[in-house]
Amino acid sequence: MEGRSKSNKHWAAAVSLIAASVMAMGSVQAKGVSDADILKDATTANDVVSFGMGTQGQRYSPLEQINTESVKDLVPVWSMSFGGEKQRGQESQPLIHDGVMFVTASYSRLYAIDVKTGQKLWKYEHRLPDGIMPCCDVVNRGAALYDDLVIFGTLDAQLVALNRETGKVVWKEKVDDYHAGYSMTAAPIIVKGMVISGVSGGEFGVVGRVEARDAKTGKLKWIRPVVEGHMGYTYGADGKAKEAGISGTTNATWPGDLWKTGGAATWNGATYDPETNLIFAGTGNPAPWNSHLRPGDNLFSSATVAINPDTGKIVWHYQTTPHDGWDFDGVNEFVSFDYVKDGKTIKAGGKADRNGFFFVLDRTNGNLLNAFPFVNKITWAKSIDLKTGRPVYDDSNRPGDPAKGADGKKGEVVLSAPSFLGGKNQQQIAYNPKTGYFYVPANEWAMDIWNEPVSYKKGAAYLGAGFTIKPLNEEYIGALRAVDPVTGKIVWENKNYAPLWGGVLTTGGGLTFYGTPEGYLKALDAKTGKEVWSFQTGSGVVAPPVTWEQDGEQYIAVVSGWGGAVPLWGGEVAKRVNFLEQGGSVWVFKLHKS
Repeated sequence: MEGRSKSNKHWAAAVSLIAASVMAMGSVQAKGVSDADILKDATTANDVVSFGMGTQGQRYSPLEQINTESVKDLVPVWSMSFGGEKQRGQESQPLIHDGVMFVTASYSRLYAIDVKTGQKLWKYEHRLPDGIMPCCDVVNRGAALYDDLVIFGTLDAQLVALNRETGKVVWKEKVDDYHAGYSMTAAPIIVKGMVISGVSGGEFGVVGRVEARDAKTGKLKWIRPVVEGHMGYTYGADGKAKEAGISGTTNATWPGDLWKTGGAATWNGATYDPETNLIFAGTGNPAPWNSHLRPGDNLFSSATVAINPDTGKIVWHYQTTPHDGWDFDGVNEFVSFDYVKDGKTIKAGGKADRNGFFFVLDRTNGNLLNAFPFVNKITWAKSIDLKTGRPVYDDSNRPGDPAKGADGKKGEVVLSAPSFLGGKNQQQIAYNPKTGYFYVPANEWAMDIWNEPVSYKKGAAYLGAGFTIKPLNEEYIGALRAVDPVTGKIVWENKNYAPLWGGVLTTGGGLTFYGTPEGYLKALDAKTGKEVWSFQTGSGVVAPPVTWEQDGEQYIAVVSGWGGAVPLWGGEVAKRVNFLEQGGSVWVFKLHKS
């Protein structure tokens, strides 16, 4: 009996030890996302914890289990519907951590899903008020992870932080007044424990800005406006605002008062480069579109601004379209990479701009290194002067001044290319360090555009322009293009009948993945552009794919659901693709095991 008692004691002790070990393992698995995790995101294979699959936004994964040879065996594992009648455009990039996927959907929803089974763990559905004014569909591009939180922006201009295990609200902060046209569609990013976000609403005369908040509490750290003349602020532990200097110089590039409602919305998010300690944010069009009302360059609109995250100060800026008259938002992402030319390596960044030119800048100071077209037809400028960094305008292609028109109500109509929907819009590019190529989802289209008189009214559209978008070719609008940033050459292209509106993923396995509005997720050989795999998702893909490794297997995921700006603003192009069906789901794939 005594021996048996000892045995029981030993057994109980062993069970306790095993239980403690399991609990310890569970606590490790459930650990929060740290700043170090985010900075390593581009090189770690077992998760995706940042928008852009790394803070620099390259959307490159070193994983090579799925490659040009094995991709033929790629099959769906599961699909989960976002459900209900709330479909419209689905532009979200999933995040993956500890075996859970976090993905946003239209109408400010967020889902947590088991990555192995596709089972929904929880859903948060933001209560949207009547009267929201999203310009370009009720989309959301994704969330941010930090500690035990998942954080995203909403269409009524709020930031919401949820407990990532339960979906319960931890903090919620109003960013601005949706009655004035403010909204939020971009995925926030995390920099040094701060959640970095922008604002949408440039078509309503909002004032674009970048904000930093304590990611754990939502309390403001600093605000940096990106319209010249507006004051920046820093915030102390007591929450009180302290002036931190005006952006630029009042009236230097914005004569008169129009800078007060100057647009330049930061609606497509930001990237961060730890090597230079700079946040790179793209800025939208100046308001109103009628450029004759606002002479000057109109800083910092249609530009990339580099911001020091420690101070909230603008370190440098580069304006891709000074005095924008075509709605060529400069919001497109600035992707950090090493630019090697003549044996010299420069810390650089690449940007495929709405205006049809691809720009390569020194990311330490904003100096122009290279600029070249990535679309076939550009009418607004003849070139980019590599010495001055400025466009060589074709003045005859600026929409005419309505004040000089016969009735003062409509300026001269011009046919301009690309259209205001851009040579590239929100759809994200990718950079593969193995090939040295950027992969750009480009579109070939033009527009008839004219200017009209307009005045600002809170919450009303603030354009001063009319337009009709037109395709340039019968056989295609979209083209996935491999671009060499050193030579400025398009190495290969894969054409698509409908416009491309979804982002790109490229991998160490020699593949480039992207989706089409016709519903296909495709894989191309990253070196040659040859299509090696495709899958029909059932609705248009206007979101970026991601990849990660789970228990030794490589997975691919993409959100499917046709929508975005094209069916709303696309004119003749919208009519051409009105056969496409809406949807709302996320698909996950891995290699089939024979």
